[in-house]
Amino acid sequence: MIDSKRIFVDADACPVKTEIKKLADEYGWHVCFVASYDHRPVDLNDKEDWVFVDPGRDSADLYILNHIHSDNLLITQDIGLASLAMAKNAHVISPRGKTFKEDSIQTALDFRYLSALERKKGNYGKGPKTFTEEDRKRFIKTLCELLSNFEGDSAYTSN
Repeated sequence: MIDSKRIFVDADACPVKTEIKKLADEYGWHVCFVASYDHRPVDLNDKEDWVFVDPGRDSADLYILNHIHSDNLLITQDIGLASLAMAKNAHVISPRGKTFKEDSIQTALDFRYLSALERKKGNYGKGPKTFTEEDRKRFIKTLCELLSNFEGDSAYTSN
């Protein structure tokens, strides 16, 4: 049986793990945190489901892609992983509360590619913006809205 009320979290650098667990519990969703052994938290909670994978670059991504199903949720800041999960009809949001959509994912992938080309030339940008309390609030709002859309509705339809 496929568990449709399941949230996968690309947990290596996720700043909103506590919020995810709290909201998942409120809405009756199961959370699976996926991280490499290199990022194993020291304060693991027995009530949380953690999967640890080899420290290889794409190990967590591969685990998630092999286990995620249609109408599952994924929380990641990895645009490549987001696009692959969306191809499996999963719903994807970033820890900053951005919802990944079909009509904009290709543009995000293109920018990621161009940034990689620049880094190969030695041109490094500023890096990601600092995670703020506003980002956290936006994430909570987005996740609440997404989980609410599933309430009493077995087939989620996005606007």
